Amino acid sequence: MATSAEELEARIAALEAENAELRAARGGEAGNGDAGGTRKGRGRGRAALAIVLITLGALLAPVAVISAWARIELVDTDRFVQTFAPLAEDPAVQDFVAAEVSDAIIEQADLPQLTADLFDGIRGLDLPPRAENALGLLEAPAAQGLEALITQTVTRVVQSDAFADTWATALRFTHRQFVAAVQGRAGSALEISGQGELTVQLGPVLDEVKRVLGEQGVGFASLIPEVQLGIVVAQADSLVLVQTVYALAVGVGIWLPWVVLALFAGGVLVARDRRKALVWAGGAFAASMLLLAAGLGVGRLYFLGAVSPSIIPADAAGVLFDGLSEIMRAVSAALALVGVFVALFAWLSGPWRPAVALRGFAESGFAAVRAAAARHGVTTGAFGDALERWIAGVYAVIAVVAASVLLFVRPLTGSLVGWTVFWVLLALLVVQLLRRPAGTPGPSRREEVPAG
Repeated sequence: MATSAEELEARIAALEAENAELRAARGGEAGNGDAGGTRKGRGRGRAALAIVLITLGALLAPVAVISAWARIELVDTDRFVQTFAPLAEDPAVQDFVAAEVSDAIIEQADLPQLTADLFDGIRGLDLPPRAENALGLLEAPAAQGLEALITQTVTRVVQSDAFADTWATALRFTHRQFVAAVQGRAGSALEISGQGELTVQLGPVLDEVKRVLGEQGVGFASLIPEVQLGIVVAQADSLVLVQTVYALAVGVGIWLPWVVLALFAGGVLVARDRRKALVWAGGAFAASMLLLAAGLGVGRLYFLGAVSPSIIPADAAGVLFDGLSEIMRAVSAALALVGVFVALFAWLSGPWRPAVALRGFAESGFAAVRAAAARHGVTTGAFGDALERWIAGVYAVIAVVAASVLLFVRPLTGSLVGWTVFWVLLALLVVQLLRRPAGTPGPSRREEVPAG
């Protein structure tokens, strides 16, 4: 009985110890459940913050592109000239400039009055009656002939090869005077009207026409007065608005692109699944750039409908808008490609089944190439081993170099993006062929080679 009592006491003690362990385990599970709930809450908070940051970046990306483009066009005279200089070769712009200059010269020179004064002087020479009557018949045709001569001369000047230089001079003068006007500098020759109209000054074109007329022996060319004539290329409600837009573009155009980049980077870094966040960030950025390109098309239609034909003909207005927005369209297309490639690379490096299958297929192909090379005595040896050890750093260097090219090389174009992706893929291909993963056949310098 004593033995039985001892056994019973031992069994009771074991059961009590087991119950204590179970209670402790249940308490630990509850504690782990609380910790798990806390981690889950934190994960949801990080996901929400990532969504907010990426969304803000996508919404501000078009604004950043427009502000950066506006800053370059408004501040850099050479870029402004480069943007509008090709318009000198467009027939619609040539016809519009020729018509504006011809009308201005004819109006300011007052050819009918000039012709009348000339014929009145001739009549004062006591001509015979028949000659005086003939003068009356020649007066109107003479005025019309002078108008035709001016129109033909202006058209010839505008359509000549030298007009491109004259047009560039006019653009450069306009931009410098515009900057002086919006900065409030005294002595600016450019007038921004009360309606906020910005015009390309055609004074250099008029000077060229007067020079050509003088070379042709047209004496009244020296009588043509200085004419303030220009082509409206932008319009705002007031000069104050123009100055405000200029100040915003100069200031915001510098830092807003970096803010957008920081928003996307922050959204990816705070996310729990950074690869998935990078895929969404690249896709959102590409979508925002495509929307910007579509918005430019809609803006062109609105611009053509808003510009009065009395100010500028529709065909010339379309050419002006296309020249003004060409760089922005190219940049938006290039940035959309950047977003697509970033999303694609992030997806290919992720854990999704198709991506894993594609990586496995590619890796098996590279392994087969390396094995075939090793069978023929071609191996990268210790260099391949070192490359394998530092493979993450090599990938990081390739990514940093590609990002630096896209961030700092200008102008950003689709061809630049395409060539950058090409060189990145080529670099990755070379790295894959040179690396020596574990199990790659062939000796390396670290392996002991038997003597003799």
